[in-house]
Parts: sequence; structure tokens; C-alpha cells
Amino acid sequence: MAASVPRRIPVVRRAAGNGSISTFRSYKPASLPAPADDVVDRADKGALAEISHDAAPADLGGEGGDSLTLYLREIRRTELFTPDEEYQTACAARRGDFAARQSMIEHNLRLVVNIAKAYLGRGVPLADLIEEGNLGLMHAINKFEPERGFRFSTYATWWIRQSIERAAMMQARAIRLPVHVVRELQQVMRARRALEGDADFIARRPDGVRVEDVAALLGREVQAVAELMALSEAPRSLDAGSERGDDSFSLADTVASEDEGGDPTGVTQTHEVEKLLDRWILALSEREREVLEGRYGLHDRDPETLEVLSVRLGLTRERVRQIQNEALAKMRRQLARAGVQRDALL
Repeated sequence: MAASVPRRIPVVRRAAGNGSISTFRSYKPASLPAPADDVVDRADKGALAEISHDAAPADLGGEGGDSLTLYLREIRRTELFTPDEEYQTACAARRGDFAARQSMIEHNLRLVVNIAKAYLGRGVPLADLIEEGNLGLMHAINKFEPERGFRFSTYATWWIRQSIERAAMMQARAIRLPVHVVRELQQVMRARRALEGDADFIARRPDGVRVEDVAALLGREVQAVAELMALSEAPRSLDAGSERGDDSFSLADTVASEDEGGDPTGVTQTHEVEKLLDRWILALSEREREVLEGRYGLHDRDPETLEVLSVRLGLTRERVRQIQNEALAKMRRQLARAGVQRDALL
């Protein structure tokens, strides 16, 4: 039988300083009897094969997931607590015994892995899911009250799932959505999958599930469900090729420019309005034209104040203001007759 030796069990932690998460941290718990390697290997083969069968290399946290495989192999060396051992250790941890707290973490790492496996395929590597689950485990240990008589695994499962689910919501999408929106989107997608799996419904609706069907099932407005379903579409790069199949054009080439100079319709409209304004200004009296051109800097002139214009024209400031208002009133009447919207002048 192998001798009892102190071991170092990997545990997740958040690194200080840059805010990044360090995958595993080693600590040295109390000495426990280590089972023979061949026994551990046989116990690990089934669990590792089950995870590897359902997960792509990216889900395992990298090419082949070697570090994750070693982690899973290591944590399975720790035997589970008996109910009495769990109670005694939890009580000690609650009294502030650091070694007892670390032992609680060590003996429940496999619980985190079992829960994290259920979230494979959501775009987050399994290693990251386990990290977040371990954080939830630590939080559960801080809040667990063993004197209530419940098993720790029952209590910790909720906290572990909450931590993993939040990480999946925050990290799985290239464009992050608010948590409450993600939950609503998940509800909509579950309803859609339920309809797609209903043979009787599909027989009645051979053209597929419509937005109206999902909205009726959930009792929600069609517009709200349609907006949520639009969020489920995968983002596309603007550098991707266009749907026309021509490699010389990208998706960005189909997006309208915010610069009016790139919009032929906007350019034409601007030129037409400028021509009308020039014609209407020429129809004003010489003094009215001089006041408007001076006040608004028309025809490449610098704008002038009422004071400057009054001195140059030999009039009072009040008279210059009256001439300006009379000229503007004439221009507004011309705009109304021509059907030009004021927004077209901006």
C-alpha cells in the first residue's frame, strides 16, 4: 500500500494586479492516504473518456486539453467525505480553520467538474467553466451552515451553477449581452426547440417554426420575441465576403457611408437646395442680401455681428436686426412654396 504523503491539489484563484484568472493554484492540505496509481487510472478512464467524447479540443481548454486532463486525474485522488467527516470539517471551517476550509474545497472539486460538464457546447472551454465553478464553491463554503443538517453538496450546487451560468452568459458571445437579456433569449430558444421537437406541431407546420408560434407559446408579444431571436444570430465580420460570392467585395462595402459625400442622393439634394437658396437670395433687396450674407457667412464670407454690420452699413443695431428678420421671413415663405423641409438645410 502506498505511503501517506502530503500532496498538492490544484485550486482556482484570481490573480492580483492585472485582474486575470490563474487557472490553478497549488496548496498543501493535510496528509491523506493516496490510492495506488493503477486504481486511480482505472477510475479516471471512464470520466475522462466521457468528457473527451462530448467535447471538442477547444471546449477542453486548448489543443488536447492536457492540463485539464492532469487536473481531472489529480482531483480524483481525493476520496469523498463521509457525512460525519463533512460535518466536522465544515464546522471547523466555519470557526475560521483555514486548513479545514481548504479540505472542504479539495473534497468537492469533483462536484464542480460534474456540474460544469452540463454546460459544454456553450462556447466556453471546460477549463474556464471549472474555474468559475470553483469560485462558486468557495463562496458556498463561506456561507454554509452545517448545523442546519443539510449535506454541503446540496447547498453548494446552487452557488456553483450560478457562477458557471453567469460566466457562460458573459464570455460565450463575441458581443456581450446584459444578463437579463441572455436569460430571456435562452427562454425563447428553449421554446423554439420544444416546438421543433414536437412531431405533431411540425406535421401541422411543415414550413417550420415561426416567430408567431414561439410568441404564442410564451404568451409574449411577437415584436419582442422577434427582437430576441435576432440576437441569437452569430455576428459576422465586416471583412467577410459579400453574399454575392464576389471576393472583391466585403460586407463592409454594402454598408451605407455616414459621410454625405458618399451618398449620391444626398449630394444631389444638397446641390438642388443650394441652387434654390442662391436664387432666393438674389431676389432679395440689396440691403437684405447684404445683411443675410454678413450675418450667416454666406458665399465664403466670415460671419459678422450685428454691431459690425451696423457700423459698416451706417445703421443702428436694431435696424439691422429688423432687416435680418424681414429677409428670413421672405426666405421661409419661399421654402414653404417650394416644399423644401427645413432639415434639408442642415
